[in-house]
Amino acid sequence: MAMHPARQAYVEEENEVSHSAAPVYRLQARYSHDTSEWQQVLWRYGGIRNRQRVTDDRANRMRELTSTIFVSSQQPNDVPPRSATNAHLPALDKDYALPGASGKQTPTVFDEFSRKRKAAAIPVPTDDKRVRAELRSRGQPITLFGERPEDRRDRLREALYKEKEGGDEDDEMLDATPGGEDDDDDEAGEFYTEGTTDLLAARKDIAKYSLPRAAQRIAHQRIESTIPVATHVRHRKGIKEKLSGFELFGSQIASERPVSMVRFAPDGKTIACGDWAGSIKLLDVPNLETQSVLRGHKGMIGGIAWYPGATLPESGVSKESLNLASAAGDNDIHLWSLEQDTPISTLSGHSARIVRTEFHPSGRYLASASYDTTWRLWDVNTTTELCLQEGHSKEVYTISFSPDGSLITSAGLDSIGRVWDLRTGRTVMLLESHVGPIHALDWSSDGVRMLTGSQDGFAKCWDLRAVRETASIGAHRGGVSDLRWYKGTDGPLSGQLPRKKDVEMANGDESGDHESEQAEGGEGFEPKKSGTFVVSSGFDKAVNIFSADDWALCKSLTGHDGTVLATDVSTDSRWIASCGRDRTVKLWARDDMEGI
Repeated sequence: MAMHPARQAYVEEENEVSHSAAPVYRLQARYSHDTSEWQQVLWRYGGIRNRQRVTDDRANRMRELTSTIFVSSQQPNDVPPRSATNAHLPALDKDYALPGASGKQTPTVFDEFSRKRKAAAIPVPTDDKRVRAELRSRGQPITLFGERPEDRRDRLREALYKEKEGGDEDDEMLDATPGGEDDDDDEAGEFYTEGTTDLLAARKDIAKYSLPRAAQRIAHQRIESTIPVATHVRHRKGIKEKLSGFELFGSQIASERPVSMVRFAPDGKTIACGDWAGSIKLLDVPNLETQSVLRGHKGMIGGIAWYPGATLPESGVSKESLNLASAAGDNDIHLWSLEQDTPISTLSGHSARIVRTEFHPSGRYLASASYDTTWRLWDVNTTTELCLQEGHSKEVYTISFSPDGSLITSAGLDSIGRVWDLRTGRTVMLLESHVGPIHALDWSSDGVRMLTGSQDGFAKCWDLRAVRETASIGAHRGGVSDLRWYKGTDGPLSGQLPRKKDVEMANGDESGDHESEQAEGGEGFEPKKSGTFVVSSGFDKAVNIFSADDWALCKSLTGHDGTVLATDVSTDSRWIASCGRDRTVKLWARDDMEGI
């Protein structure tokens, strides 16, 4: 069907518009014989141009409006005079209602934005109890209906900002505000609060306990430093060969839910394991038969710690006294004896899930790490909280004491670890290198090295003397869930000096002169086995054994059907235990059933 002449002209004009300088004149020349048709085409073509012009005008108006808002917010009271080129334009309206702002005028909205920015810069406590106390002291409701902890902190910031604007800021918050008078003497971002007399007494007690042990550790290390390097190399090589012989010994389904934690008793004959249902089972070694079930938690078991010396006859710790501590998702820590299946005491204070707990080497104190972004120190004799320590920006996941008891290390989901001096309360070292949350942490028996395991898949070694990271090990694919440094029974704080070699003559008689000569040269002592290897578990369903000499992988133990959540090694190094999402507890051992 033929196209109408007017329509044909319009189509041709659209195709040639980019190449023509005067399309209207061509149309007029081509259809001058029919004026009505030419006017219809011109109207249609011009209508498109007119609509485009209206759209451009609207866009220019929006840009002008945006510029007006920006100028009003930046310089509401001091607007520079218009330039000569804009003198012909009308004055901009700077007082108008913003759409969706409930009728508020522009200056009011921007003043509110500025006030909120200033209030957000005011530091407030992260502990919800302290936030409630601050609100109560200022005559504010401690909580509102449906209010979350973060909303409560924002409300406290608003109150503090109003006090600051009114010249009546709280003195305690002034001490914590950056730029205060005393910030020149303190580290950036740190502030201190006055502790209780019980905490002061505990710090003194820890100092008296740790200083002699530190001297003992140094004396042991001085003797050990006289051993020739070649002797150490032969010793470590023999240990590596023995570690490569570990295989699966036994497996037991320990619960109907995933088993989240496993820890050996000090005597190595009992395993304590906790599951996601909140129950703790004591299993014998090596049969993995259930001896007893401890019930009391209502949430997922996170941390299990044996009292120092428990189950050892020479320690004097009876079964009726404190032998075990556990922490769970119900925000409580239970203390257990081995004579009853109910807790003998409970420590309460955390406001969120408790992930790990550990005893101080002296046995008088207990530390706990929680999702409320704090770790706390408890007196197990009086069951009172001694210290609530902040310092992490996110949840604290793991915690560990140094062997001599003077230091404690905490780490969590903010990917940062902190080493604290328990005698002063100050941070002595930051562990900043991981790019993922830190899930595992343990000290070496030498008292100067630490290992951290992270979701980034790496285990990193830190040296307290060098104040830096000394090794980074690609431990597991998908992340490290737990790691344990072998402590043994011959460490610097075991109370024993390095063992001497048995040197005999060909006829079987001991040569005291030869032994003394070797002792003077260091050849008469054997290197210790304590601290020679590390056991780790991860999200790749494996348990790995690493040499602490060159961080070489000695053995990868596979057998779990899911993520391995925890692992541990017995004191005599005969057994390695692991547990995971497959609800099993597994034992690993050498073929000869001997240690290293």
